Amino acid sequence: MSLLAGRVAIVTGSSSGIGEAIAHELAGAGAAVVINSRSRERAEPVAQAIDAGGGRAIAVAADVTDSAQVAALVAETVQRLGGLDILVNNAGAGFIAPSERLAEEDWRRVLEVDLTAPFLCAQAAGRYMLERGRGVIVNIASALGHTAMPGRAAYTAAKHGLIGLTNVLGTEWAARGVRCVAVSPGYVATELLRANMRRGGFDESTLERRTPLGRLATPEEVARVVAFVASDAASYMTASHVQVDGGWVAYGGW
Repeated sequence: MSLLAGRVAIVTGSSSGIGEAIAHELAGAGAAVVINSRSRERAEPVAQAIDAGGGRAIAVAADVTDSAQVAALVAETVQRLGGLDILVNNAGAGFIAPSERLAEEDWRRVLEVDLTAPFLCAQAAGRYMLERGRGVIVNIASALGHTAMPGRAAYTAAKHGLIGLTNVLGTEWAARGVRCVAVSPGYVATELLRANMRRGGFDESTLERRTPLGRLATPEEVARVVAFVASDAASYMTASHVQVDGGWVAYGGW
């Protein structure tokens, strides 16, 4: 309970999947957590579950691609929970299509959600954190932020960009007390992955065969790394990344 005791965290896109697991993990480590989704109705059950388990959480609806809504999200967090110490940029979108047929609107949508939104959230949260001289921003990147795969032009470009953004913010804000670290999951057993498997024509056994550890990650395995990175135990980590990918990027075979 002491790892994040007294801290306040926003986890974007935390009504399901990896974000939900991160929210539970941070709350279990002692943080008060903002559950964020575009829909309050989707966020509220996660907040209620954390409260029922003895933690503290509130649900705040916001579209994180909208700077005005992001500013309101940060303001409501500070007003209701008394501060902001941790931002986890988890909200994301994937898309699989041959590059020659990738529609401009799909390219723009993925870049907006996976790269522009983390910048807007980091900027709004960073302004608050920089004034106080402390804070941690954790960007949920991807193994595809370090490599590439056919049919994923928008997603891969966005995640490479997110790691670059992490490096810039981490170096720019380090001397002012704000750390920024990326966590790069490999393939995680979530509904989003299942949707991508249906769209992309691959299955779980293919991923397991390609992954050195021989299985998919659980959301909780990613969440535990995020909690560590957000804590003082990782106080010398900034402008860097942690891969939670079962060895996917390092392994050059198929």
